[in-house]
Amino acid sequence: MHPTPHHAVDHTAEPTDDPLAIRLEALILGADRRYTPFQAARTAGVSMELASRFWRAMGFADIGQAKALTEADVLALRRLAGLVEAGLLSEPMAIQVARSTGQTTARLAEWQIDSFLEGLTEPPEPGMTRTEVTYPLIELLLPELEEFLRYVWRRQLAAATGRVVQAADDEEMVDRRLAVGFADLVGFTRLTRRLEEEELGELVEAFETTSADLVAAHGGRLIKTLGDEVLYAADDAGTAAEIALRLIDAMTQDETMPALRVGIAFGTVTTRMGDVFGTTVNLASRLTSIAPKDAVLVDGAFAEGLIRTGDAPASEALAAEEAAAAEKEGGQAPAYRFALQPMWQRPVRGLGVVEPWLLSRRP
Repeated sequence: MHPTPHHAVDHTAEPTDDPLAIRLEALILGADRRYTPFQAARTAGVSMELASRFWRAMGFADIGQAKALTEADVLALRRLAGLVEAGLLSEPMAIQVARSTGQTTARLAEWQIDSFLEGLTEPPEPGMTRTEVTYPLIELLLPELEEFLRYVWRRQLAAATGRVVQAADDEEMVDRRLAVGFADLVGFTRLTRRLEEEELGELVEAFETTSADLVAAHGGRLIKTLGDEVLYAADDAGTAAEIALRLIDAMTQDETMPALRVGIAFGTVTTRMGDVFGTTVNLASRLTSIAPKDAVLVDGAFAEGLIRTGDAPASEALAAEEAAAAEKEGGQAPAYRFALQPMWQRPVRGLGVVEPWLLSRRP
């Protein structure tokens, strides 16, 4: 397959002559090396050009004409090409499927090796080599991990499909109105100079794990993590607000964590390959950059969303009037979850003048 740009190459995909690596590869792939790229493309009944595009999209390095491919590679080519031939996917969409799957599973595989298998394959007894431990361990783990991956993928696919079919129209499936939140650790750059690499890694892992758990538990969707920053989305303002304040609470209770700041905006976003883009996302990012420590800033559209659903009063004066009227009449005052405080207007680069609102939880 033809060379690819350096930034798109995963050099771990290059063939190796190491006997253990070859045995492990055969175990994991379920087949031995049999084909060159040209032979694999011909056997699959696809052009070499299309085979190369699929291979690159999955994130693998150019392997020339080495005999390094298996029956599984041929089957994968047949399946993708078959979806295109049947008209179920266009060729560009099939390439996107290969790319999104490759990028997602590459990160998963790297994490499993770095954080999971590496620790488990330490020799349990003196005199045992790592080689003697690795093969039988992977042989035992592989079917269980594979089944679990299939289960999680099906669960996520069911959830994503449910969101799509509930969309009002086809346009909403791509351009949707969402609450988008950024949570950012304050002073992270300084921390990278002060902490040891292992300590820094533990801090980032704790932040990402806590954030992912809170986002999922309260009905949001984790879009991505960037070390010191987390991007999440929710269908409504109330859910996004609850997540933001719980994130602040969780980080302030952990003495090892630096301060956190969160920015949230509500509006139309474009979704592509699990990510979100657009002015709403940019605004949320800008609000995060100007938010005070351990505080949440939101935009006007988000504040209006909370007011409209009864999650926050239009003003504290109105809430006080409603409470006084309810007390006088022996009724129940509205039970607002959140409070909104208008902040100073200020220009935001690329977005004009915005008036942020400070979000807090009502006592």
